[in-house]
Amino acid sequence: MSLLILILAVSAACCLGFGFVLQQNAAQKAPLNDFLSPRILLDLMKVPRWLGGIGLMVVGMALGAMALGQGEISLVEPLLATNLLFALALSRRQTKQPLGRQGWTGLVLLAGGVTAFIIAGQPHGGAAPSGPFRQWLIIGVMIGAALLLTAYAKRSRLRAGPALLATAAGLLYGVQDALTRLTGQRFAEGGMAEVLSSWQPYAVVALGLTGLILVQSAFETASLRMSLPALTAAQPLAGILCGVGFLGDRLRADSGALAWEAAGLAAIVVGIIMLGTHSAMPCGVKQPQPRAAVAAVPAR
Repeated sequence: MSLLILILAVSAACCLGFGFVLQQNAAQKAPLNDFLSPRILLDLMKVPRWLGGIGLMVVGMALGAMALGQGEISLVEPLLATNLLFALALSRRQTKQPLGRQGWTGLVLLAGGVTAFIIAGQPHGGAAPSGPFRQWLIIGVMIGAALLLTAYAKRSRLRAGPALLATAAGLLYGVQDALTRLTGQRFAEGGMAEVLSSWQPYAVVALGLTGLILVQSAFETASLRMSLPALTAAQPLAGILCGVGFLGDRLRADSGALAWEAAGLAAIVVGIIMLGTHSAMPCGVKQPQPRAAVAAVPAR
């Protein structure tokens, strides 16, 4: 792994982590009738803190795209998952909570899992599978799963809904990262004319906007403890699947390497959950009381 890829990916993770915290700080005050509506973006555009979070997110995505242009998605995605470390650092400053045993254990698991996966798997490029069938199959499964999660989230809303929406957004962002890499390859082959004549860049924009609505709806209805771990865990897993499935990424496949790769991914997910549910993360938002309850309160 080159130093440039490491710097780009970790810088992207830093911007994404800080951006997510600022977005959630603002989105938790958005009207609940904006849930899963593009109107939520219009309302949040009036909030400077949210705009700052989006600005950081855009910078993070640009740095991530540059990292994807230099290295395999199976290498970059685990590094991007460290955005939770930076989100926790900013949240800890806001909540004044110590890391404690849970925080340090989660940190070690996340960092160790990323290191183990990269060292054991040694991600490298290879020839992409010929024919579009595998590509469309994997993308279709990812988008279909995201749609199912979103549909169920609309029913559960304030219970499991935020985690389901964040998971759906993570799947879409993983596909978006894969298509971003394909767009970069198109640009390298034929310049901007080749990019504009292909479908991938338009899909990148559509997936980005859809994922943004899902994420803001999750942030609006719950704390970072419920939404950010699911988002952070789903994105690298989806990205790695796309990379190995149709981008031509190669990982070591001997039994020892596979065992360490699986252990590394498991440690990443467990570390993400431990850090994401840490008490330093902002607690849940205060939801408005039902009208019946408000009407029952006697006037003074």
